[in-house]
Amino acid sequence: MTIIIDDLTIRLPLLNGGVVHAVTRVSLTLERGRIHAVVGESGCGKSMIAQALTGMLPRSAKVTGNITYDGQSIFGRERELAGRNIALIPQSAATFLTPVRTVGSQLTETVTVLGGPLTPSELMSHVDLSPTALSLYPHELSGGMAQRAAVAFALAGNPQVIIADEPTASLDPDLTVGLLRLLRGTADAGAAVILITHDIAELIDSGAADTVSVMYASRMVESGQARDILAGGAKERYTRDLLAALPRNGLHMMPGVPPVLTDLPETYNYAARLSAAGAL
Repeated sequence: MTIIIDDLTIRLPLLNGGVVHAVTRVSLTLERGRIHAVVGESGCGKSMIAQALTGMLPRSAKVTGNITYDGQSIFGRERELAGRNIALIPQSAATFLTPVRTVGSQLTETVTVLGGPLTPSELMSHVDLSPTALSLYPHELSGGMAQRAAVAFALAGNPQVIIADEPTASLDPDLTVGLLRLLRGTADAGAAVILITHDIAELIDSGAADTVSVMYASRMVESGQARDILAGGAKERYTRDLLAALPRNGLHMMPGVPPVLTDLPETYNYAARLSAAGAL
């Protein structure tokens, strides 16, 4: 099983006539048994890739390029693939769950609809939650419990592809380590995992990612083995500046400011930002 994103471009028309350049000519490959991290500053378009993979783009979105799953385009097949083949771990797990129903009733329904091989209790145990959590309502879950429950929902249909969109954004360091360990175990069991995050430090500390793509202003600027790029082998200035901004590397301020993606010039790149900031 392989997912190939080929020259994906996403444009979002605005009511005022402007156009958001959400994703521009992105290509990457997701393979079973591996975690591919997509990193970059907030607002660079990372989550739009997750929306494209899960069929959650706005209806007004203009999409070119292709995404294939086992050689066939996923466009028009998103509902067929959702849950059973491709599943999402959302950034805000608490808002993902219906507040007036117990976790157990929702997970049981999900397993039934998707025909998953594990029971709700088995899924809870798999994500290091007690089966007693099934009797709780979403507001009774801690942040860490809610995020692990979201992983259980994602695994309910035994999907081959997991998209984790900023899954650790609201977690403390200990819970972050636990969640990344869960994702690593899911990949080791045979799933392809795409981990979307702005927290490069957690990737370095955990060693969770096998490969990494660095995204800037809707474009991929660098891809390769995570151990090479994150350990000082980055080729692109933008990646090196991101790494230099980490506290462990001296907390050097990123030059300039990230661009607004609305009506972004097609030729825009990081060099334009450096030039505007006098940092070339």
